[in-house]
Amino acid sequence: MVERNFCTYALFISFFPQIAAGPIGRGKELLPQFKVRHYLNRRDITTGLRWMLWGYFMKVVVADRLALYTDAVFGNIAHHTGVSVLVAAVLFTFQIYCDFAGYSFIALGCARIMGFQLIVNFARPYMATSIQDFWRRWHISLSTWFRDYLYIPLGGSRCSKWRTRMNLMITFVVSGLWHGANWTFVIWGGLNGLFQVIGNIMKPIKEQTRLCCGIRKDSIWLKAFNILLTFVLMTVTWTFFKAHTLEDALLAISKMVLPAGVLYKPDLSVLLYGTMGVGVLMVCDMLEEKNGKHPLLENDSITIRFASYVVLSMIILSVGVFDGGQFIYFQF
Repeated sequence: MVERNFCTYALFISFFPQIAAGPIGRGKELLPQFKVRHYLNRRDITTGLRWMLWGYFMKVVVADRLALYTDAVFGNIAHHTGVSVLVAAVLFTFQIYCDFAGYSFIALGCARIMGFQLIVNFARPYMATSIQDFWRRWHISLSTWFRDYLYIPLGGSRCSKWRTRMNLMITFVVSGLWHGANWTFVIWGGLNGLFQVIGNIMKPIKEQTRLCCGIRKDSIWLKAFNILLTFVLMTVTWTFFKAHTLEDALLAISKMVLPAGVLYKPDLSVLLYGTMGVGVLMVCDMLEEKNGKHPLLENDSITIRFASYVVLSMIILSVGVFDGGQFIYFQF
């Protein structure tokens, strides 16, 4: 849409909740909101503060606590055992989720307090049952941007099967380059595209296997297997994203294939509080995936809601890492 009012346009490009790292607001979503008068109201303030509280929990309690471990291991992979590298790769998978999503929830909450609604940027990505499903849930505003401005102009899925797969590969390789001119990012993007292409090719074979084995399509075990497989594949891709060089990434993968040795043991609080935070996060994500609302912050019981506000606030203040540095996404 065309915006001819310079002040409205200036406000759109400088809207502070999203200017640093997203969510990426579209003109058609945000510009109309700048043209109406907003008033503070209790519902928006309450909803906004909830999002911000959960965002700070994800960032300072989970992401920055896990970073103390993952940075130590990935900073010197050659001197760590396969077990330590494997644990660091798994923890980084959660760290980057909590770092990215934490910022997005804080931005959403900040905007909502003022009456503005931004796109929900993360929708429980580690509940995804395929890589394609993962990218429908991860950094949604960026994923849809690449879809609308690169994948669809290339022809999208309106072409032959192989051309569609090529369009997908090009889109993800470019998304890797967008994150940085480094082979690690290119391979990260390429792997995400490749896994989706392979998944598309294997779909008929998987369906035939399921029918032969007599497994129901809605089987909870099948869903759990697909979620686990997707998580493993994403852990591999995030290893390339995290590693400083291609050599480090390949070394990390080689050590993870046959992990051996003892676990690197940092300060006990790093793993204890970090993994406890991951546990709380994943339980909440699973319940929200099932019921459609946050089990703590949107609970029907006012007692549970207010107890959650108090407990989460206390955990953030007592366990949070407040010198953990900037958000990961600020570097892109």
